[in-house]
This record gives sequence, C-alpha cells and structure tokens, in this order.
Amino acid sequence: MSQEELFLDSVAAGQVTEKKSRSNLGLVVTGLLGGSLVALYAVATPFVAPALRKVCLPFVPATTAQVENVLGVLRARTGRLVDIGSGDGRIVIAAAKHGFKASGFELNPWLVWYSRYKAFREGVHRSTSFHISDLWKVSFAQYSNVVIFGVPQMMDQLEVKLASELPSTAKVVACRFPFPTWVPECTAGEGIDTVWVYDAKTFKTHLQNGMTRETTPEPKDKPDSPT
Repeated sequence: MSQEELFLDSVAAGQVTEKKSRSNLGLVVTGLLGGSLVALYAVATPFVAPALRKVCLPFVPATTAQVENVLGVLRARTGRLVDIGSGDGRIVIAAAKHGFKASGFELNPWLVWYSRYKAFREGVHRSTSFHISDLWKVSFAQYSNVVIFGVPQMMDQLEVKLASELPSTAKVVACRFPFPTWVPECTAGEGIDTVWVYDAKTFKTHLQNGMTRETTPEPKDKPDSPT
C-alpha cells in the first residue's frame, strides 16, 4: 500500500471517529437537557398546579404578628386545631408549642414535607400532622379550632362548608380576609395582621335560619268568601 493510500485511510478513519464523537456528544447533551426538563417539571408542578385551579390558596408566609394574634385569640381554647392551607407549617407548629394537637392541610407536597421536617426539628412532630390534600375534599368536623388564610374568591363557599361541618363549640379564625356574611365576635391586630374570630354557634344558627326561610313555603292568599 502506497503512502498516499495510507494517508487517505487515516483521514477517513479520523472522520469516522470524529462523527462518532459528535454523535456521542449529541446524545449526552440531549440526555442532560431532557433530565433537566424533567427535574424542572417535577419541582415546578406542585407550585404551578394549584394556581391552575378555579380557587386556590397562594402561599404567603404568615408574619410573626399574625401568628401571635392567632395564638392570642385562641389562648383560652383547647381541643384539636387545624390550619387550612398550612403553607410551611408555622401556625401548626406554634399552636403545638402552646398545647394544641394541631394539623395542617396543604396542596403543595414540597411545603408539607418541609413542614414535617420543621416540626421534627422543633420537637413537636408527635403533636402535629401535615396532610397533602385539597381542602374541599376534607371534612373538618373533628376540629374545634380552625385557622384559615383565605382569599376573597373562596370565602363565601368556605362559609357554607364550615357551617355545615363544624361542631357548635368551634371557633374560626380568619387571617387577612374576613368572611363575607359572618359577624365576628372579636378581632385582633391591625392592617394585614388583622385576624377575625367567629363563633360556630352563631354562624350555624344563621345557616339553619337561612335554610328554613328557603324551605318554608309562603302562605297562599285565602279565596274570597262568597257573599
């Protein structure tokens, strides 16, 4: 084989090797890009999915003043406590430190896992529980103390749900936004830190009276007596 032929063979072999290297590099880049997209989807989905619902609870951490106001209005209370839309668990954990058996319901699994970890670090994991759940699919009948950081779009629907499920001895504490038709028995704090306290006996009575008015037929006019 002549030197020219050897040179051409080496060039051809180099081109094949280069093509294989480029192909392998392309596969690696494609794999990394695909893995990154999957990881981004896994991380972002729990945060984005709730926002796609008709009514959702955005995660806005409670301020220190809000937590203190909630605990202040419930300081003479006992029984089970639930935080609807518990976020990072700070209300539940603070309530547990004050003697409550406290639970939190949150749709975002990342926040629930963080809350469980935080409760363990704070030493209250035995008196707290955190659940990944949609609040509309949960019954709150077992709770006598309810805390809710709601949004205006959901408060009227939540009025009906809580009034039909809670015991008459329950207290409901609304933070940031009050309920539209319920009359609070007291308030605490100012501005965004305001909390409204509602007595279940009062709002359940209003619900029953409203249902009675809807189901009671109006009296019919008596026919005129013949003369």
